[in-house]
Amino acid sequence: MAMPRRTVVTAAVAALIGLGGGITASAAATPEAPPAQAQSPGELWKRTELFFGTGKPDGTEVTDKEFAAFSDREITPAFPDGFTRLDGSGQWRGGSGSIVREHTHVIVLLYPFADRAAEREIEEIRADYRKQFEQESVLRSDSVERVSF
Repeated sequence: MAMPRRTVVTAAVAALIGLGGGITASAAATPEAPPAQAQSPGELWKRTELFFGTGKPDGTEVTDKEFAAFSDREITPAFPDGFTRLDGSGQWRGGSGSIVREHTHVIVLLYPFADRAAEREIEEIRADYRKQFEQESVLRSDSVERVSF
């Protein structure tokens, strides 16, 4: 029985680059919350990770220069306060059923819950990347993190 692509991709990418879990996994591993004075400083924010594969249908790849231009044009204006770009390698089962292995850019966004425009901006970024680089999908993973600057 085949597992859903989203489940396989999430598990594989998280295992390959060591991300994931966030506050949800750490909370599940701890039976009770620590006393207030032992908690990390900061406030709860949303965390979104976007996984941009670089393989194109014609067999070429989105170059680092192309991704940098996309980031400058699409991601920076939407999140001018900052984001983190991580590079990795991943694999997933494409819509055709074949295994796709490709270089991946992971963008990590942290933003306050009150930032209502972030959801719209994130979905526009995903749609623009899929269209511009003929991608089947851009994986999105959301969690909650305690953030302190």
